[in-house]
Amino acid sequence: MTTPDYSPVVQATGLTKWFDSHSGRLSLFSELELTIQRGESVAIIGPSGSGKSTLLSLLAGLDSPSHGDVMIAGQALAQLDDSQRAALRSQHLSFIFQAFHLLPELNALENVMLPLEIRGQQNAEATARQWLDNVGLAERHSHYPPMLSGGEQQRVAIARAFATEPTLLFADEPTGNLDQSTGDAIVEQLFTLNREYSTTLILITHDSRLAARCGRVLQLQQGQLVEQPAAGSAQADAAEEAHP
Repeated sequence: MTTPDYSPVVQATGLTKWFDSHSGRLSLFSELELTIQRGESVAIIGPSGSGKSTLLSLLAGLDSPSHGDVMIAGQALAQLDDSQRAALRSQHLSFIFQAFHLLPELNALENVMLPLEIRGQQNAEATARQWLDNVGLAERHSHYPPMLSGGEQQRVAIARAFATEPTLLFADEPTGNLDQSTGDAIVEQLFTLNREYSTTLILITHDSRLAARCGRVLQLQQGQLVEQPAAGSAQADAAEEAHP
């Protein structure tokens, strides 16, 4: 019988990042600690310039810390070379960005197929078709990004992210370019897929409503992550204020 894997999906230890400039050293994080378990949904919030996107890059192995280490799925990134990190990302990670990052020369189906083909997956087309159907784009397979609305482009990006069945999904302001109605629909889709596939979500967001949907909310302030009250507590407080 296979023993369940209860090890953290992400673990940052002593994570420190600084930049040197003519005006001196700018420190973003100092000895930051973070542990995220499989299937969690975690929002990282904080003011502009606090380093949220830099932190995402460090946790995903897209950038290297000045000190400390990050482990993804039990593998220490500091012990991997660039090609090994790329292979780890291909195997375990997916990304959703505010700017969608779809390739304009590929149609919706081809955009979703691309990471599957890079991995050498044999049933790439069938898988991509199924995921586009899952996000409500069954009639848009052959449409190119300029032919799609912002909400539809983000749905393609979500289909592409989930098609590889990632262990961990990073989303950086996933609703930032969308109107509220479309953004709400995208968020609902995101958390539905999270529940169904137990994909760990790490969301960088300014949207307090999106953060409140997550199981944990961490605020990046003065180089540290500070745990915020659970969403349930915030909602209870709001209800109490509305009905004293």
